Amino acid sequence: MYPHLFTTPGVARFAEAVDAERQAQLAKWGEQQHSNGTGGPLDRQAVSSARAACEYAADQGVVTWRDILNEEVAEAFAESDPSALRAELVQVAAVCAAWISDLDQRDYPCAHCGEPFATDTGMNTWFGPMPKPGQPSNLAPRYHIDRDECRVAGGHQPRRPRTTAPTTDDNA
Repeated sequence: MYPHLFTTPGVARFAEAVDAERQAQLAKWGEQQHSNGTGGPLDRQAVSSARAACEYAADQGVVTWRDILNEEVAEAFAESDPSALRAELVQVAAVCAAWISDLDQRDYPCAHCGEPFATDTGMNTWFGPMPKPGQPSNLAPRYHIDRDECRVAGGHQPRRPRTTAPTTDDNA
């Protein structure tokens, strides 16, 4: 489709999702221009609070993606210089890409039996309906493809049993 632009796993898929969302925004709202609305005194105070909360959570071993993103967004909101604001927004986007990559690699349960399978193994271990427009593919219901009861629950026929046992050539 295009030359290899991204080296970090998952970033190409993230960029394609962002591009699709931008196209939807442009179709709905057209090109927009607004003031930044950043750099106020309360924004600068919020940075130290968000940073302290994130550092505390990290020190306690309970940091979350929300903590990390909150700190990055607070830093962006505190910037009044356009080039520094842009750099902070890139950091926000990078954290979003990392969080989405983490979501995409998590195990999700079968919609029938509840047992998990990895979402991004590259193997045919599950099937499911096409996601609805705007629905992330990893959140659409999924079913084990190798379990008849899960296949049937997902609307597929059970696998057909072999009618004859495989043969081997003992004379080879």
